Formats: sequence, structure tokens, C-alpha cells
Amino acid sequence: MSPRPPADALARAAGHGVHRLALPTPFAVGLVNTYLIEDDPLTLLDSGPNSGTALDALETALAARGHRVEDLGLIVISHQHMDHLGLVSILARRSGAEVAALDALAPWAARYAEGMEADDAFANSVMTEHGIPQDIRLALLAVSQSYRHWGAASTVTRPLADGCDLTLRDRTLRVLHRPGHSPSDTIFHDVQRRIVLGADHLIERISSNPLISRPLDAPLDADPPPARPHALVSYLASLRATREMDDVDIILPGHGDPVTDHVELIDERLRMHDRRADKIHRLLAERPLTAYEVAQELWGNVAVTQAYLTLSEVLGHADLLVADGRVVEQRDGEVVRFAAAQGRGE
Repeated sequence: MSPRPPADALARAAGHGVHRLALPTPFAVGLVNTYLIEDDPLTLLDSGPNSGTALDALETALAARGHRVEDLGLIVISHQHMDHLGLVSILARRSGAEVAALDALAPWAARYAEGMEADDAFANSVMTEHGIPQDIRLALLAVSQSYRHWGAASTVTRPLADGCDLTLRDRTLRVLHRPGHSPSDTIFHDVQRRIVLGADHLIERISSNPLISRPLDAPLDADPPPARPHALVSYLASLRATREMDDVDIILPGHGDPVTDHVELIDERLRMHDRRADKIHRLLAERPLTAYEVAQELWGNVAVTQAYLTLSEVLGHADLLVADGRVVEQRDGEVVRFAAAQGRGE
């Protein structure tokens, strides 16, 4: 079956009562997709960032469908990033709606400000260990702090376990934890209609960045910081699990157009990550490098706001190479360097 054009996929989803409401964000990614599910209860997946502009756009989009914020009965959070949960508290307060999210995300969402503070401390420790200079670390932390107000704390009243069913009057959504892009990434599969609400797990036009994030179950005041998760390893496992889903025609993403051939797209993403790992391996075969030095070799002096993204990208592929026995970690005081394993310089 050939992939459907995006407009056809959106029309099919709308025919099943699932409507894309694209809202503005202040971030480089552009619009964020929220989804209105016209069912009982009236359900909204994700909320957009905590801004008056996004709220105005949401109210206008709801009105075009004959609804108000106050009509919402359920708000579902796909994951912890602020462009997806920023307005949840405001919407829940105005509507009295239940708020559903992955059970592991609930404590983090309830203590958003403290969680962000702990996340920044964790990120600083990762950046220090992998060679990002102090001036860049301080600039990145300042940027992170300035962005925090686009998110807000929210109370999850309906925690969801991985693999459970979220049942509305006319449909059942299978809840599937797909960590990698964030620790809390969750997709919602309508098996009957062969539609997945995929959020940022799989996006057509950009590869979801597996960000190095503090584990959700780590104490806020952990000292020393928790061990660094292998985000790309987790993300590739999640992609492979999604690839095996054969009862999917459309994935509705958190940004951009619907995905209508998830197997082909996932296969291309897997090949891309293999190519990136091979490129990094060739660099490390020349001499040991920190992850930050690898990022500079690959992308030059990237913008300050992108330094943590590129660090996460390099560390993810270094983790793959270490797991494959092609690369080893070498600790030099506080800093870690990666080197090609002896006898594996091919």
C-alpha cells in the first residue's frame, strides 16, 4: 500500500473524530500539534506551551469545532517537554478535566519547577564530564532557566501504566511507553482505527533527538548525580518496537505532517544512526576525543542553544559504539574521552 498524502491522512483521522490543532511555540521546532478527540469525554492530547498566544490559538481552534475549553473532560500528556504540557494546569482548572499521563511522569509533572532545577543540575554534570567549557555550560543553563516559564506544574489525576487501555465511550487507546526522545514518551494506539497518536516519538521531517535526561525516578537532590542514561540505545529499542506494529496506517506526530509508512521511515532512521555511528568511529580512530570535541568536528562551533542537543547526539552514538565493542571510554580526571578499541579501527 502506497503512503497516503498528509491531507488524506488528516482527513481520515478527522473522519474518526481526531482533529489536529496546531499551536504556536517560541521554539525553533515551530508549531506543536495537539489533538482533539471528539468522544466522551471530550479529550485533548497535549496542550501547547504556557503562553497567552498558544491559549488564544487553542481557544480559536476549539471554537472552530464548536467547543470551548470548559467542555474538555480529559487532557492527556504525551511526555514531559514544555511545548506539550505547558497549558495543562490552566486547561484543567478551567474545565475540571481529568489529567492522564504515564504513571512515572506524574511526580515530575507535579513538581515541575523542582524537576527542572534538578534536570539542569544533572545536565551540568553531564556537560562537565564530557568536555563542554564552563562559559558555554553557564550560557546553556541561563537559556534553560529563561525557558522554564513555557512549562508549568500539573496534577495527574489518572496515572497510566505501560500497556494499559485508556477507554473512552467510542474507542480504546492502548498506552505504550516509548522512551528515548524523553524518558516519558508515550504513544496511544487506536488498534481498531489503525491510528497512533505518536507525539514526538516519530516525526516525518526531523529525527527526534534522544536527549540525555535525568531519570524520572532519580531523587531531586541526588548527590552524586544519577548515572547517565543511554538515551539513544533506549530510543532505538523503542523505534524497533514501533516498527513491529503491523496494525498501524497513520501516526499523528507532535510536529509536522502524519507518518503514513512508519516501517520505511523507521528503517531510514536506523540506517541514519548507523551512518552517524560509523562517522564518529572514524574520527575516534584518529585520536581519543571528548564528546564535545566530536561535536565540534562534526558541526563546528554550533550555536550555544544547540550544544546540549549535539552533545546528546554524540553520546548516544558513542554508547552504541561502546556496546558494540568498537569504542572504549577513557577517564582523565573529571573528563571522559572516547577512543577506538584496539584491533577495531576498521
